[in-house]
Amino acid sequence: MFRALYSRIGTARLIALGLVLFALAVRVIDPIPIQIVRNLTFDFFQRVLPREPEAFPVAILDVDDASIAEIGQWPWPRTRFAELVDKATQAGAAAIGFDIIFAEPDRLSPQLIAEDNPNLSEPVVVALSAMPSNDETLADAFRRARVVVGQTSVRSAFNRLGNEASIPPVPHAVVGPDPAPFIMKLPELVQNLPELEEAAAGRGVFSARPDPDGIYRRLPIVALVDGQMRLGLAPELLRVATGGEPFVLRTNDAGIDGVVLARNFFRTAGDGTVRPYLTVSQPSRFVPAADLLYDRMEPGRLNGHLVLVGTSAIGLGDFRATPMGVQVPGVEIHAQLMENMLSGSLLFRPNYAIAVELVAAAVICVLLIILTPIMTASFLVLSTLLFLTTCGFVSFWVFQQQRMLLDPSFPIVAGLATIMFMATANYLREEKRRREIRNAFRHYVSADLVNALTDNSEALQLGGETRELTLLFSDVRGFTAIAEGFRQNPAGLTQLMNRFLTLLSNAILEERGTIDKFMGDAVMAFWNAPLDHDDHARAACRAALKMQQSVEALNKARREEAEDGEFLALNIGIGVSSGSCMVGNMGSDTRFDYTAMGDPVNLASRLEGQSKYYGKTVIVGSATEEVAREDFAFLELDLIRVKGKTQAERVFALMGDATMRESADFAELRDANSRMLDAFRAGNWAETEAAIADLDRLNAAQGTGLETHIANYRARLAEVSHAPAPDGWDGVYDATSK
Repeated sequence: MFRALYSRIGTARLIALGLVLFALAVRVIDPIPIQIVRNLTFDFFQRVLPREPEAFPVAILDVDDASIAEIGQWPWPRTRFAELVDKATQAGAAAIGFDIIFAEPDRLSPQLIAEDNPNLSEPVVVALSAMPSNDETLADAFRRARVVVGQTSVRSAFNRLGNEASIPPVPHAVVGPDPAPFIMKLPELVQNLPELEEAAAGRGVFSARPDPDGIYRRLPIVALVDGQMRLGLAPELLRVATGGEPFVLRTNDAGIDGVVLARNFFRTAGDGTVRPYLTVSQPSRFVPAADLLYDRMEPGRLNGHLVLVGTSAIGLGDFRATPMGVQVPGVEIHAQLMENMLSGSLLFRPNYAIAVELVAAAVICVLLIILTPIMTASFLVLSTLLFLTTCGFVSFWVFQQQRMLLDPSFPIVAGLATIMFMATANYLREEKRRREIRNAFRHYVSADLVNALTDNSEALQLGGETRELTLLFSDVRGFTAIAEGFRQNPAGLTQLMNRFLTLLSNAILEERGTIDKFMGDAVMAFWNAPLDHDDHARAACRAALKMQQSVEALNKARREEAEDGEFLALNIGIGVSSGSCMVGNMGSDTRFDYTAMGDPVNLASRLEGQSKYYGKTVIVGSATEEVAREDFAFLELDLIRVKGKTQAERVFALMGDATMRESADFAELRDANSRMLDAFRAGNWAETEAAIADLDRLNAAQGTGLETHIANYRARLAEVSHAPAPDGWDGVYDATSK
């Protein structure tokens, strides 16, 4: 039987399939030659279609050969750099980053000159010793500006240079699994002098690792140095220039997904690196340092710019090989990364790229194995060219349209190798050959993948459906102040946010909600999709109350855990609305999320934003209240026209559950509140004032937390009570902020 099967399959096919399987295994191992070919393919794409030069607010203060010839021998005194910083700041630079490290004291400082010249007279020595050091002068200049000092990694602990001070943390949070197993790790760090590190507004790592062929294609946007999370020089400069807020590292089980920085999300490779989309070197990026120091620079040249200080002098050797086929100053690579971040043009190689390439190679090889025996020579050549050209075209097209890097070289080489082998072999008859290929196909393409592509292909398409949903938005009030409290303990902030988001997630999931996304400290969720939920409005209200109770319990526990008795409580705002939405896979053809879109989504977000104005945690729209009013204690707050909408919305505070709703105290409170609202909307100022007094008295007695609500209406009444209500008065409040 085995001999008969063997004769039907044939030796040539078995060998061909074995070679394909071996080629796929080699690609998974990814040896250096395959990496080099793949990277050269991507380099070719950039050379054929370089990024279009644009006018970005990025400039390089260049220590070029002409500046060194005019100013003098390198290294310059630190006082020159202090003058450079001051003049760049006066010229309007938004922030300044150094692609230069100052790890040793300036040998031209007055004190060191006195020590190195023992023949100087005593008065001269005393005068020099009394002068400030050049490093102190530079530190003072740093304090007068937004300066990011550069740091670099040493190759090993045996040749560590620079000061031995501890590495100060950069404020950040991690959303997702621990990034340590995936992130790029740099051994140890060469830092600047302590006084310069302390005076700087930020610290960025300018170390980069070349690929095996010596070309610099990737830069770390975030890296791990001595256990501390650090940003690269360009992203740290952007962070400092935009206010210095903490960055957020988003991870998943496959590695690092990206970084939220300056309120923008930057996708990264799994190890936290990014690939800049390069242009050819642009002289317009450079401003010679001497031109700035001697006031020859064009007026306004640095105004509003992010400025990098580096060198293009030939003798200093800071040149790097790039995918464009030429060497450029290292500082220009960082400048181009900054341009990429500002324009959103970073190249992206998705985590699933290898799967796409393996499937493409497998499909091409299998098709060639199937078709080669039944085609004429001319048709075989045309078909092979069609397959391989299509593979290359698709790869170049996604690069052009979406800056995505999909490697065509491996499928093309695998296809050529297959056709060369199969063209020389003898084949069995058509039916036997097809059966052989189908059997072999199952050996190296998983059944799960086949099922996903055949039985459930609709799940891989963009689109959605219209459904009645209830939306919930939650956000932390005053998160920046809380993050600042963890400036010296970023790991503590991470633990707190993970603990906090877990509680909110549990409350949502217990009520069968769908968590759409986490946005830093914010959460978006919805009910009634993808699974039906007949009681979605009430479920969302129950989840909101659970979230409120969970945060209160967390604050109580943190108060007890606080060693010095001082801590900032977490206060959240929650917005809930219901209505008809479009829900489904939204996004692009290559990356999409299951999410919801529609007016109720926007309304829920706006209501969450108004929770601080009303002083209540949970604000609910009228559609939700109408469905759930019999089971919860709702208190009407306002007729509000939120920003971006023309129709007024009746909004309510979710005060409690059915027990509170049925209580006599709440009934009395609700009655006083209704009288106040009715009188105000009717323009009856005297009755409004009396109802406010009743509501204030009941609130004080019951402790229901309506002080802000009462104060709002007192303020509104003071604005309008001097005259009768105008025609068309309806008491609607127009929100001026989100």
